[in-house]
Amino acid sequence: MNPKDRVKEITKLLEQYNYEYYVLDNPSVPDGEYDRLMNELIAIEKAHPELISPLSPTQRVGGKVISSFAKIKHKRMMLSLGNAFDEKDLRDFDQRIRDIIRVNEVEYMCEMKIDGLAMSLDFIDGHLNYAATRGDGNEGEDVTNNVLTIKSIPTLVKEDRDFEVRGEVYMSKKVLDELNKKREDNNEPLLANARNAAAGSIRQLDSSIAASRKLEAFWYYLVNADELGFKKHSDALDYIESIGFRTNKERRICKGIDAVIEYIKEYTEKRPSLAYDIDGIVIKVNDITKYDVLGYTAKTPRWAIAYKFPPEEVVTKLEDIIFTVGRTGKITPNAVIKPTKVAGSTVQRATLHNEDFIKDKDLRIGDYIVLRKAGDVIPEVVRALPERRGGMEREFVMIENCPVCGSPLVKKDAMHFCVSPTCPAKRIEGMIHFASKDAMDITGMGDRVVEQFFNEGFIHDIPSIYKLREHREEIMNIEGWKDKSIDNLLDAIDKSKAKSLERLLFGLGIKEVGEKMAKILAKRFLELDAFKEVSEEEYQAIPDVGPVCAHSLYEYFHSEDNLIMIEELRALGLNFTYLGYVKVDENSPFFGKTVVLTGTLTKYGRKEATELLENMGAKVAGSVSKKTDVVIFGAEAGSKLDKARELNVRTMDEEEFISLLSKEE
Repeated sequence: MNPKDRVKEITKLLEQYNYEYYVLDNPSVPDGEYDRLMNELIAIEKAHPELISPLSPTQRVGGKVISSFAKIKHKRMMLSLGNAFDEKDLRDFDQRIRDIIRVNEVEYMCEMKIDGLAMSLDFIDGHLNYAATRGDGNEGEDVTNNVLTIKSIPTLVKEDRDFEVRGEVYMSKKVLDELNKKREDNNEPLLANARNAAAGSIRQLDSSIAASRKLEAFWYYLVNADELGFKKHSDALDYIESIGFRTNKERRICKGIDAVIEYIKEYTEKRPSLAYDIDGIVIKVNDITKYDVLGYTAKTPRWAIAYKFPPEEVVTKLEDIIFTVGRTGKITPNAVIKPTKVAGSTVQRATLHNEDFIKDKDLRIGDYIVLRKAGDVIPEVVRALPERRGGMEREFVMIENCPVCGSPLVKKDAMHFCVSPTCPAKRIEGMIHFASKDAMDITGMGDRVVEQFFNEGFIHDIPSIYKLREHREEIMNIEGWKDKSIDNLLDAIDKSKAKSLERLLFGLGIKEVGEKMAKILAKRFLELDAFKEVSEEEYQAIPDVGPVCAHSLYEYFHSEDNLIMIEELRALGLNFTYLGYVKVDENSPFFGKTVVLTGTLTKYGRKEATELLENMGAKVAGSVSKKTDVVIFGAEAGSKLDKARELNVRTMDEEEFISLLSKEE
């Protein structure tokens, strides 16, 4: 047999053995036979490098390093799921389904809601084309190199078809424990939970790191099942399992909502015994032919819902209350908690928001408290347990001076602020915010790096970030920094200079100016210098800008210190112009109108349609009111369309909207 044909033959055999071992847990050959074939393949590829395919079994051990992840536009949007939190939500969901498809009982498929990272696999003629993350639903990242390291995922299936499967990449509880034990032995920070560990592993630029993390995956959706002739979701799941994909065996067909509720009760009890983390149960209408009838909202299918488990509550001890200083000078009290595992990770801190929050809950240092994670993510103190007090607890007393610089605090409403312009904590937090993803997006300049560079004296304010190259050799002497990591950071800093004005505005940390407000202002004034000439009254005349925000803007751009800093940034080469400017035609049918989008638009995504409308001078709102001028609706529009008709607001379907756009062009 010639080498090319032998490579194909061995590849098929190894894929089959991987499937038997990792998916079926029922290997048909001993490990020695698998190793013999793998070694033969390695030898052939070494002798004939031109036969090496990126999908070869020999390439699945990781080791490829890339500089960044390419973007991939999903062929069909990766939607999120609506949530149900109790039995009433589930019964309401069932009632809506039955009302639309006019049946007395619906057949549902119930599945584990795996706590991991959503993933899409695209296959062409039975061969893996790419693996992509969800991203924003429309566009994800190409993580094929890292997904290839997951041995249970086939790269070649039994049928030469084009299809897409979606599922969840996760890390098992056992692997997380083993990984954290090694990290603890090496004095490395522990991974917070399995979900974060899986997501972080998939987003490593070096695929050998992903390979070392022993990730696994379950696949739960055949995207083009209807095109392939399937009428039931359960049959589609059986099919993808039969051609090589690992599906979750805990799934169950439930006839009627009562059976669904019983299933949820059963797995609420079984949840701790599962080998992986779940944060809920997914309920899907099993009949695929009803999906188009049931329809979609802008972000969710109406034929599926996710039941979310109630937040896990634990009892622990409040050992102390410490204070942090934010970029605006806001002082936040934080609970120091006896290390406690909750919802899959160990918690040692939780925000207590402000003085009133602590007093309202009557929290005392030394109290036993009830702790949970809001949304299974953010630790929060629910209440104190005064019945467990022993008399040694201490009442909370709010501090009067900044814990970092010692300046007297000023109380405004329920909050306390450090107003010292030279407070180191404020400066550090300000630089962290400036470099953050939603602001100037300086990759590699996170909290720890900013704090480290500040303490080393390399940076002290925002302009000094752009002078960091002067300290390159000094950074080289710090443990953990190498040529490549330093150069990547310096390149990211240089690249950020070209960011559009709205990012710079947001990054400057002006009080009351969030991400959305920064974009409104950038589109209005186009150049940073224009802000110096605007009065408070002129700011207030802008829709969505209130008196507090107007005063904050006026103060900021009339502060001598701030104007000096802005001139420094200009000299350093930062862009001061809004780059998304499109000249607005005042004769546009949408100019000056408040528009609401509802339902599923087939030609444009919600984000794209919003941008088109804004470029024509419209304000796109999220809800319908008497002030709404137009509601544009797509397929399966819901309550917003009903309310528009009730209020006699003008409505137009997608066809009319597209027609008006084409006239504009």
